Amino acid sequence: MSGFAARHSRAMRGLLVGLLAAVLCLGFQSLDWSDGWERACFDWQARLMAKPGEGTGQIRLIVLDQASLDWGLQENSLAWPWPREVYGVLAAFCERTGANSFALDVLFTEPSFYGVTDDLALAADLAQQGHAVTALFLGDHSGSYESWPELAGGKRWGLPVADGGEQMPLATQALLPILELANSVAAFGNTHLPADEDGIYRRVAPFTIFAGQRVPAFGLAAFLAAQTTIHTQEETLILLQEHLPPVAPDGKLLLRYRGPSGTHRVFSAAAVIQSELLLRNGLPPLIDPSEFSGKYVLFGLTAPGLYDLRPAPVAGAYPGVEVHATFLDNLLSGDFLAPAPSWVGRLMGCLLGLLAGFLGCLVSRPQATLLVALLAAATALCLVLLGYRQGVWLPLAIPELGVFLACGLALAVNYAVEGRQKRFLKAAFRQYLSPEVIEGLLTDPQQLRLGGETRVLTMFFSDLQGFTGFAEQHSPADLTAFLNEYLTAMTDIILEEGGTVDKFVGDAIVAFWNAPTAVDDHAGRAVRAALRCQKRLAALNEDFAIRGVTELVMRVGIHTGAAVVGNMGSHHRFDYTMLGDAVNLASRLEGANKEFGTRILVSAASCAAVSDTDVFFRELGRLVVVGKQEVVTVFEALPHPLSPKLKKLCEKFDEGLVAFYAADLAGAARAFADIAGEDPAASAYLARLKGGELQADAGWRGEWVMSGKH
Repeated sequence: MSGFAARHSRAMRGLLVGLLAAVLCLGFQSLDWSDGWERACFDWQARLMAKPGEGTGQIRLIVLDQASLDWGLQENSLAWPWPREVYGVLAAFCERTGANSFALDVLFTEPSFYGVTDDLALAADLAQQGHAVTALFLGDHSGSYESWPELAGGKRWGLPVADGGEQMPLATQALLPILELANSVAAFGNTHLPADEDGIYRRVAPFTIFAGQRVPAFGLAAFLAAQTTIHTQEETLILLQEHLPPVAPDGKLLLRYRGPSGTHRVFSAAAVIQSELLLRNGLPPLIDPSEFSGKYVLFGLTAPGLYDLRPAPVAGAYPGVEVHATFLDNLLSGDFLAPAPSWVGRLMGCLLGLLAGFLGCLVSRPQATLLVALLAAATALCLVLLGYRQGVWLPLAIPELGVFLACGLALAVNYAVEGRQKRFLKAAFRQYLSPEVIEGLLTDPQQLRLGGETRVLTMFFSDLQGFTGFAEQHSPADLTAFLNEYLTAMTDIILEEGGTVDKFVGDAIVAFWNAPTAVDDHAGRAVRAALRCQKRLAALNEDFAIRGVTELVMRVGIHTGAAVVGNMGSHHRFDYTMLGDAVNLASRLEGANKEFGTRILVSAASCAAVSDTDVFFRELGRLVVVGKQEVVTVFEALPHPLSPKLKKLCEKFDEGLVAFYAADLAGAARAFADIAGEDPAASAYLARLKGGELQADAGWRGEWVMSGKH
């Protein structure tokens, strides 16, 4: 299969996988299976993105906390419930400091335990404040009223029902404050907060309709109370239209929480009461009056025993009065959240699922598919967080589900379709190619097509000296076992160095570097592999000696040059191999070791390309191989650093070689004679010089002409 056809096939699989993931996403959403995940995702976003808004600083909370209860009991012998005139002290402080409004999140549905005078005292203080709000409770299952009682002066409990009233929740029963208090306040606020299906308070209905009138939520009532002496009723309705966004079909608005409990500035009831009493006596208050000037003040209960703690996205136990404060904050800041239409979630899930499935199949590697999943999931997350910042709640669970379904399916499909082929290729080539090269072939299988390319390679030819005689002395079974052990050890080293094993010819190994995938420092790797093979063979010889096997000598020839490399053969059976003059030269260098008595012979081209400082190259001569006219300078590769003795031999050999190049044959003979007993190469030169076949005539080039192909 060509590269284009393979990519086209993967692309088609990717589209099918993406479509399947999209269908599964739509199924999840249509069955409402993702609703719980979406709510959990919203809560996470609410905690992550929570920060104060423009209206946060305009709200103050007075809370009846446990410390205030303890203070009332210990300092003033006030048992719970407190006399209502105590709340009047709070209202008086708010009136004194110039608060915009004062809203009491307390249901005064029964006359005071302390008598009617207690109720009248509170009513007088609330009327004096002028912008007070008291709470009522509207619902369907509990209440003492099914219609509105009359209020003094024709005062209304709520606002007239406007267009769109059908989107407001309806209530059939009401818990109302006693009339003495109801006649003294500027507005009434509904404190009923229905939770979402999982019990978390995320939404508030701005209005609830009861008995033909729409009653504002408690936080909204605190805002309206501040407008009673500023705007007419008509102007107030217009103002609300400017501040309130369109509500959802259930008549509710989605809250943007500002942070954990205490994000809005909180004062204990005890501190406020003491501050008012100190001011009445001409003493400095505990609380600076400017803290409440021009602010919306809400009073609520936060002591654990008073049961007004509710689960919220930002906390498991969140005071109810702070939920109302959050609504008022969103109103003042103008940044309520708007849920995106349901089709947006379906569209995001389908598009991201299609994209992730397409790319997940196209890249094919599991690591790349997982990267696609992470990038697509991160894209969905960034879109959702950006939407939240802009005031739109986008679904997150469905898009993320689409991404991971698509990528999971892509992994499964890739494994089923391509995994078998890859496992076959790995099994077939692991004996001949390094793991890195095999991975390259798996990434681009078209490299296995029939044909070749010209590429610079470093070629490696090795042979065992005297193997024919060795084979005649051993049985076929012993010979096979020996060869397997030897070839395995040598091949492991070649593969570890990134080489490609071309073929085995009996005991001979043919290998090359820099194909089928490019390899850095391929000449250095080949030379390093040759040195490692010699070292490994020395260890094997020690073991062979114990088994009665004579010492084996390995000869290696290495050359770097251009060659044709690729799959050669028929369309049904081919080998990945190399051809060319450079290949022949490498083979000749392996045989030339016989003439010099060396183990590793390296051409000048390979020597120049090696940067490894752990290798020492000794120049051996200017070689002319059989069938060639050009001269090839050859070197012997030795481990570096040299021993003092070997270093001295090399220096003496260099002295003889310089004389040989200069046509000083007598001087060369003397130098080589000094070390001929210890250096086979020097001995080989000395033998030729003594044979009398060399003549330093006018055409002398200092060559060593090979006597045969070897």
